[in-house]
Amino acid sequence: MDAMAVTLEAPRRLALKRLALRPLGPSDVAVAIRFSGISSGTEKLLWSGEMPNFPGMGYPLVPGYESVGRIVEAGEEAKERIGEWVFVPGADCYADARGLFGGTAQRVIVPSARALPVEEELAEKGVLYALAATALHALKGGEPPELIVGHGVLGRLLARMTIASGAPAPTVWDNKPHRRTGAVGYDVIAPKDDVRHDYRTIIDASGSSDVFDILINRLGRGGEIVLAGFYTSRISFAFPPAFQCEARLRVAAEWQADDLASTRAMIESGELDLSGLISDIAPAAQAQEAYPAAFHDRDCLKMVLDWSEYA
Repeated sequence: MDAMAVTLEAPRRLALKRLALRPLGPSDVAVAIRFSGISSGTEKLLWSGEMPNFPGMGYPLVPGYESVGRIVEAGEEAKERIGEWVFVPGADCYADARGLFGGTAQRVIVPSARALPVEEELAEKGVLYALAATALHALKGGEPPELIVGHGVLGRLLARMTIASGAPAPTVWDNKPHRRTGAVGYDVIAPKDDVRHDYRTIIDASGSSDVFDILINRLGRGGEIVLAGFYTSRISFAFPPAFQCEARLRVAAEWQADDLASTRAMIESGELDLSGLISDIAPAAQAQEAYPAAFHDRDCLKMVLDWSEYA
């Protein structure tokens, strides 16, 4: 079995080519992918070559951990799942490329347990499950945020989930004027326009290593900063302000299986709305143009590849 897949041959060198897939195991399923999202965080680092050394890192690789599609084949232990519409958080099924994270392909083979049933009616919005689970994981570790830094898709999901939990609407910062639109039930402002210096909990979704002195100076005594982005540069800050307010720092790692299950419950119950977060859909055949646009087009909030022409 083989499949067309997006491959990063080297930094800034992307190809769409056919790759051999490993054989289907007894508990595996083969998923015909319909939509796959492009991450403007980790995938941008893989594309640019800035990703720090990471388990499984190396080129050529198939990126992607935001895919949805239909189970079309299955091993003997998973035959009953054929026909299900599922979310796939990546795959490692390629004979001639690394699967980091491996979901951006026409077809993938994964253990049945990694294919999460989701509502087909979500269509391309289903790719947002991973980011929503990431947001939920960051929120679960402490008090609801009073300030969220960054109004990309992750920042918007954090704000929506905070409100859905019953907590007061957070303030959201973004330096870019064009990113201050699209708020639902909360305010997005420029940092310079915020006068508060007593935030209890701040979640940074910007991925910028240069914001920590600014954020520490906005904390109340005993306040916490949660790092929900992915940071390529060393994080540092002046100690005296952090000492004076007894600042706490928490790193939110990647989501876990229970986060994904809880996210699905929130979406299916209507607590979490995924509308308005995907700005662009491109045919998978145009991946070489779509990837740079996802990272550098100021009007692109979230880019999704459509694999239907390879069905």
